[in-house]
Amino acid sequence: MNVIKLLININGRYSQTDFAFKRYTLICGHYGCGKTNLSMNIALDLAGRGEGVTLADMDIVNPYFRSSDYAGFLASRGIRVIAPGSAGTTLDVPALSAEIASTFETGSYVIIDVGGDDAGATALGRFAPNISEIDYDMLYVVNKYRPLTSVSGEAAVLLREIEAASRLRATGVINNSHLMGLTTVETVASTFKYAEETALRLNLPLRFHTAPREIAAALKGEKIYPIDIYVKTPWQQER
Repeated sequence: MNVIKLLININGRYSQTDFAFKRYTLICGHYGCGKTNLSMNIALDLAGRGEGVTLADMDIVNPYFRSSDYAGFLASRGIRVIAPGSAGTTLDVPALSAEIASTFETGSYVIIDVGGDDAGATALGRFAPNISEIDYDMLYVVNKYRPLTSVSGEAAVLLREIEAASRLRATGVINNSHLMGLTTVETVASTFKYAEETALRLNLPLRFHTAPREIAAALKGEKIYPIDIYVKTPWQQER
């Protein structure tokens, strides 16, 4: 399996837990689960280790909270960004850059930020035959605090809809449960069981739990991936 293991920096010190990512990684999930912010963190962590990284924004449904909205910042960190034709506008145009096709043969890491739910994943289905021939990961991001995925059964049903629309099978689950700026150690810790139950229902491995970097070190006994918050609401950006 062609992966890299990362030692993630927590408050200036590297954790002892390694995180493995395949060269071709798809990040999917419910609207508002935080998959765009997670995609950016993974891309930045890989780039920070000297790897070539492409981050492809495949969200052609929701014009808000797209990874391509941060293209300038990502490019400054050495990350190539592939954006849909409507990126940078409020237009909901069903157009997808032909550059996606170039990612199937690249030697660099490719992170695909898939559109939310089955509607957003439909665009991915166009490339399913190509992706199926690659040793890929499709990681399903869950957030217990989002409507329609607050219980394991609901979250499992949603993934099956995403898989049907994308014509691809998920390979793992990531627990990204959070309450934005109100996230605490307890906010994250109280969702461990939910994430485990969801992964069990889907017969998929639970890859890791995420937590804002400032509280990650306080969460012990679980595989925690510390993240920085890049994707913010307009009112947060104005502060």
